[in-house]
Amino acid sequence: MKITVFTPTYNRGYCLERLFKSLLDQTFKDFEWLIIDDGSTDNTEKLVENFQKSCKDFPIIYKKTENGGKHRAINRGMSLVNGEMILFMDSDDWLRKDALEWIIKIDESIPKNEKQKYAGVQGLRVHTDGKLIGRTFSGDKVVDCTTLEREKFNIYGDKAEVYYTNVISRYPFPEIEGEKFVTERLVWNKMAHDGYKVRYFNEGIYYCEYLEDGLTHGGNVLYAKNPIQWAMAIKQDYDYGLMNKYNTSIQFYIYYLYEKNHISMIQMKNNLNISLLTLCGAIILQKSIDIIRFVFNNKTTIFRTAKMDMKKSYW
Repeated sequence: MKITVFTPTYNRGYCLERLFKSLLDQTFKDFEWLIIDDGSTDNTEKLVENFQKSCKDFPIIYKKTENGGKHRAINRGMSLVNGEMILFMDSDDWLRKDALEWIIKIDESIPKNEKQKYAGVQGLRVHTDGKLIGRTFSGDKVVDCTTLEREKFNIYGDKAEVYYTNVISRYPFPEIEGEKFVTERLVWNKMAHDGYKVRYFNEGIYYCEYLEDGLTHGGNVLYAKNPIQWAMAIKQDYDYGLMNKYNTSIQFYIYYLYEKNHISMIQMKNNLNISLLTLCGAIILQKSIDIIRFVFNNKTTIFRTAKMDMKKSYW
């Protein structure tokens, strides 16, 4: 088996068929579809049963687990993977008909004696209207770099992520009790930090529709509800050189703003693995900067008001 299309899903019976149809249309056929159901309460299980009965082109593997979040669903499903490569597909997305063919083409372009240096390959994601998600390098060639280096090549945003099974199986997602979300970059960047490169290619093979109930749409609310994983991401960014000290202090301050009504300052500093003095210093610094910006942006109004008050006081 060459490719496993891996789909963690939760209550997405209403849109899963679109992905199924795009898999039926694939020009490359040596793949399986692995669906890990994260405790859905809708018709997902029945729908997948119908897919399995009707599909003759590729095997469909389905497993239902207790609800624990996308990262746990991925961890639970890794033992069921038969493919040499894994394409992670959200249940509300779908593929261009030659997507898997392109993945194989780019994979085979990596010299066999160099392949042990690579974590996988990544193509482009596009919106339903064909507009590119994020940014990419110019030209139709490939770029080889780690995910930590990709911004040097103007590569930004979500990509169609394909990883070699023998690599990613060694990097399980952290599971934190009481939290149901872990940002994927904790794993992607850990592989990069260990030296694994990715071959990026400029083909829009993966169509996205960011839904209201999706993880991407949740934004910082998801981070706020999962404070330990958020703190891990901030710390990793600093440790890996993705942020300088000033930008880190901004992240500490944002973390404080989102979490101050949920956890104590002691919990915050423990999660971030910093001293209480460092956390307080970051908060004071950023609040001072906010005040200075406010005064600067409103200086005309402030000075006019002060002048009028002085006149009233004089008379």
